Amino acid sequence: MTTRPPELPTAPRRDDDAHKGSFGHLLLVAGSRNMSGAARLSGLAALRGGVGLLTIATPRSAQSIVAMQNPAWMTLPLDEADDGLAGGVAEQIETAWRGKHALALGPGLGQVATTQQAIRQIYATCPLPMVLDADGLNAFAQDPSQLATRAEDAPRILTPHPGELARLLDCDVQQIQQDRAAVAERFAREHRVTLLLKGPATIITDGRRQCVNRTGNSGLARGGTGDVLTGLIGALLAQGMSPLDAGVLGAHLQGAAGDIAAQRYTKEAMLVTELLDCLPEAWRSVLESQADRSS
Repeated sequence: MTTRPPELPTAPRRDDDAHKGSFGHLLLVAGSRNMSGAARLSGLAALRGGVGLLTIATPRSAQSIVAMQNPAWMTLPLDEADDGLAGGVAEQIETAWRGKHALALGPGLGQVATTQQAIRQIYATCPLPMVLDADGLNAFAQDPSQLATRAEDAPRILTPHPGELARLLDCDVQQIQQDRAAVAERFAREHRVTLLLKGPATIITDGRRQCVNRTGNSGLARGGTGDVLTGLIGALLAQGMSPLDAGVLGAHLQGAAGDIAAQRYTKEAMLVTELLDCLPEAWRSVLESQADRSS
């Protein structure tokens, strides 16, 4: 399959007579005692992504920290045991996803066995569109075949960097980097998912169609940018975009914001929080371009 630069999908409509319920409700399952920042970055990115409502489900020990970050989101404290999520958390999430439009799962959850078990159960049973990243992906490293099975064949987008995909395929990163496009396409097709393989020239594919993102720079090579991408894609899914379209638009927006931040602050000094601050300008460029095409 030949990769191509994406023609950006149309951004979700934002009619002036709409209300907050018109733009979806995202459930973000993220964070842990030592990684509350992942939930906070993903949450801020989801708000910048235009979602109408956001609930962040995070372990009880991190809940107060996450709740204080921004007054616009709601929080759900999750039960804990032995530094990980407790048994029964999957049932908590099942109750929480009722009335939601999409679910984002993984950033900062950690790799304790009980947490990984909860992740696999949520992935398999949730009927909502879902973006799976970070520790969500690591939970399937021992048996990636489980990624192909989920309730009602619900849409899934996975967003690994090459190291995470190498763990899922039990191979070296070099093997992936030698033919990123073919590896990504094959994985997406075999596991019936949309795959966003991060890195320079990010690949987005559903196993049939494939696009390559051309925005972004090495200033994005720092902790937290993956959490931002998860929140962005989750917000776009909640607003009704398909996994492929959400992946293409989310990758473009994050990369464009990274280009703006690099110009403003330099690649060396830009912060992930400044990447979030640059998302409105990236959005403006996309929306103006789309308005020009439709006029």
